[in-house]
Amino acid sequence: MIAIVDYGVGNLFSLRSSLARIGAKAVVTGDAETLCAADKIILPGVGAFADAAEKLRGTGLGDVVVRQARRGRDVLGICLGMQLLFDRSFEYGEHAGLGLLHGDVADLSADIPAALKVPHIGWNALHLTRPEHPLLRHVREGDCVYFVHSFYAKNCAASTIATAEYGVSVTAAVADGNVMGCQFHPEKSGRVGLNILRAFCGLEAAV
Repeated sequence: MIAIVDYGVGNLFSLRSSLARIGAKAVVTGDAETLCAADKIILPGVGAFADAAEKLRGTGLGDVVVRQARRGRDVLGICLGMQLLFDRSFEYGEHAGLGLLHGDVADLSADIPAALKVPHIGWNALHLTRPEHPLLRHVREGDCVYFVHSFYAKNCAASTIATAEYGVSVTAAVADGNVMGCQFHPEKSGRVGLNILRAFCGLEAAV
């Protein structure tokens, strides 16, 4: 069973629908016992880092995710959910993350050319820096996925497995052992996104 963490932040319906489409059994839950019983955990998220981090801590679900990850349970963060896996964010202040991945979350607008707009929104091609990683086993160099974000992970070369170009090299996917993340939305990224979800769930790719 795949558990999607419901802590009041995230577009849970489209993610659950995508998992159903690939035949994965998934449940949306804010219950700690259900998360502990799950085979894999997905941490979604949209919105502001500080608000999301506060909700994770306030519900106690952040501690559950950290404990399960440290016990070897596979965890996938999506968009803001990926950013929350890192040590800290500088989104309108400095805020602590879950610390499952080393690195910072920084303002994209401070690093890209002034001519480029923020948020980085729309389809962009993936550059696979670690194409052998199991999360990317159904992905090809140059496959496009859908991004919507104004902040991005940096100082995280050790865990970066894919990037995208947007004036700078944007961290697109990360992994350190059983902890993984996608800055883009696989549930909005068509066939490529579904195949990434299949890889995380341990399913074979569709023909």
